[in-house]
Amino acid sequence: MSLTGLDIVIVGGGIAGLAAALALRARGANVCVLEQADAIREVGAGLQISPNGFAVLDALGLSNALQKVATRAEAVSLRDYRRSGEVMRLDLARYAADQQYLFLHRADLIALLVEAARAAGVELRLLQEVVRVEQGKVHLKTGAVARGDLIIGADGVHSVFRGVLNGQTAPFFTGQVAWRALVDNRTGVPNEARVFMGPGRHVVSYPLRQGQSVNLVAVQERADWAAEGWHHQDDPENLRAAFADFRGPAADLLADVRQVGLWGLFRHPVAERWHGEGLALLGDAAHPTLPFLAQGANMALEDAWVLADALDGATRMEQGLATYQSRRRDRVVRVIETANGNAWKYHLRFGPLRRAAHLALSLGGRVAPARVVRQFDWLYRHDVTA
Repeated sequence: MSLTGLDIVIVGGGIAGLAAALALRARGANVCVLEQADAIREVGAGLQISPNGFAVLDALGLSNALQKVATRAEAVSLRDYRRSGEVMRLDLARYAADQQYLFLHRADLIALLVEAARAAGVELRLLQEVVRVEQGKVHLKTGAVARGDLIIGADGVHSVFRGVLNGQTAPFFTGQVAWRALVDNRTGVPNEARVFMGPGRHVVSYPLRQGQSVNLVAVQERADWAAEGWHHQDDPENLRAAFADFRGPAADLLADVRQVGLWGLFRHPVAERWHGEGLALLGDAAHPTLPFLAQGANMALEDAWVLADALDGATRMEQGLATYQSRRRDRVVRVIETANGNAWKYHLRFGPLRRAAHLALSLGGRVAPARVVRQFDWLYRHDVTA
């Protein structure tokens, strides 16, 4: 079938929805994006675009603009929470020089996607709150109805579409909460992602906006939970108290936090059905992931490209949607399982297991650094646009 002239409505003006809008519009579809906010913007902080996500942005024609707002990652540095020096260093500049690992502010990526979508002729409608979805129709709170040959739900972890296609499923609390903050880069943090590993906790830092600021994500295991979402403000003193025994660069960064968000980390099952008659799920609406592999945005970008590609190569829409899910599901399941497994590696408690694990990391980084970097080639060198 041809996408030329097909009317597609996308609910959600985030990374997934905007990337899909661009990919579908490039193949001739008429695309309308519905966003419930009064402006398409991103209030989060930093994100990491790995080579698999960059491949999609490059294919969408955004690589040159992206380079102007992103910081290229030179390494990943794993560190102990109290000791100076590194446990292991993954030298990306040396062993993955042909690949693009980028740090950037979510707002900068959203701005690039919005500008490109508007230039391509995508219609963007704001203040469009969805109350009900059915085949070919989106019912809005205003009483209006948006119609399309295909309706795509890119509406995040609390997706209306997911419930329509799969029924209601309850997420479960992982026993972990996360704080997110931005601080000025007054200590000269280099262009690398640093993971400070402590018992039951870890802190991740990396620079943004040409090194002007530093993105912080701090994760703690605890019994009481915080609501899911990024917009819950917390007292910075609570963050500092939870990581009071961290030393060195991590302590310096935490001392500079003036405003911080807190959210609970929940596990959601991967949706069994990603599509129905005239409906499809995209990104977090289909497969939310924990932040321990930095792949949420990258998986959304891959989804967007594969959905457009599968539809463009299909004889019928139903076939294209089925192909989309079959091409994506096993991969995102593997990514999610890998992310789930990273948490315990960062949070090892005191004792022989922690010492042995850090020794093994250190030896691996020194003896076979290239092999350590390339162990994730299955993830980072996967190019859905090829």
